[in-house]
Amino acid sequence: MNTYTITVEPIGAEIECREDQTVLDACLRDGIWLPHACTHGTCGTCKAQVLDGELDLGDASPYALLDSEREEGAALLCVARPRSDVTIEGEVDVEDGIDVHPVRDYTGTVVELTDVAPTVRRLRLRLDRPIPFNPGQYVQLTTPAGETRPYSLAVAPADTTTIELHVKRSPDGAATEGWIFKDLAVGDVVPVSGPYGQFFLRAARDEPILMLAGGTGLAPMKAMLRHIENIDSGHEVVLYHGVPAAADLYEHTWLQEFADTHEWFTYRPALSQEEFDGRTGRVPALLAQDYPRASGNVAYICGSPAFVGDTMKALMKARLFPRNIYREDFFDSADRAAGSNVVRSPLIRR
Repeated sequence: MNTYTITVEPIGAEIECREDQTVLDACLRDGIWLPHACTHGTCGTCKAQVLDGELDLGDASPYALLDSEREEGAALLCVARPRSDVTIEGEVDVEDGIDVHPVRDYTGTVVELTDVAPTVRRLRLRLDRPIPFNPGQYVQLTTPAGETRPYSLAVAPADTTTIELHVKRSPDGAATEGWIFKDLAVGDVVPVSGPYGQFFLRAARDEPILMLAGGTGLAPMKAMLRHIENIDSGHEVVLYHGVPAAADLYEHTWLQEFADTHEWFTYRPALSQEEFDGRTGRVPALLAQDYPRASGNVAYICGSPAFVGDTMKALMKARLFPRNIYREDFFDSADRAAGSNVVRSPLIRR
């Protein structure tokens, strides 16, 4: 198998990349932290310019990488594979006070599979060794068919040997209906890689925190809450969890108990189809009622592209600007096929 040299400008770093490996994967494993989010050619976050050499552009969504961009030499690094030595111009992300953890491979053994809501299953894996990560990042699981799927870590970095994932069942999903909700069993061995993603807690920021989760977007928020508890940061945190009905409020009892025992934490369930504590509505609508002015906070949003986009709009209308908002979009096959019309801006932190 051929191996090629990838040169990353403007830093001049040179790394080796196999022909069956994506450029992003090679960079992340070498500790070069390029912008990325979905890692499946859907969101466009990892778009970069190819200055020299040849890449197989892979399965890049035509909505994330336009034909005109392809013609001008752009590529999505999360799905692009080298066919020669290549030079790319990448925006290397370095934040003061943030640890960069190179991507590594792990072997996970299933120790728990629990249905926690009609369409959500909790999956816990014991890894062969600890995985370092920032609270809010995700890992990728490799299915028996050799496909990879991303799932956010729902544990704090202090709990690095046994990890917890929250998996939403997708209709006809190859990884969910075809595996995790079908044949996967306690004791099975699962290949795991990570950590990935730039959606994670910035603990050095001292503003009050708004956590805005849709569905299983709760997973990274749970990791952040556990970490804030562990480091006793003093942050004030308000969490909204948006789901259709009360039956979908998984982790509800734990969150209530966490709120009862931590004065700095407030929990606000948001049901779009049922009443809860006298209120009904989606997170963006309830947020607008509660925060006509949201400036002075820092926000973390995680959920479907529609959820993230609508919540972004509500926050910006309330005068909270992109530099104070971090987001993670959960893309599925339907989003990939249809494209996404959510708010996009290079100033929005991911």
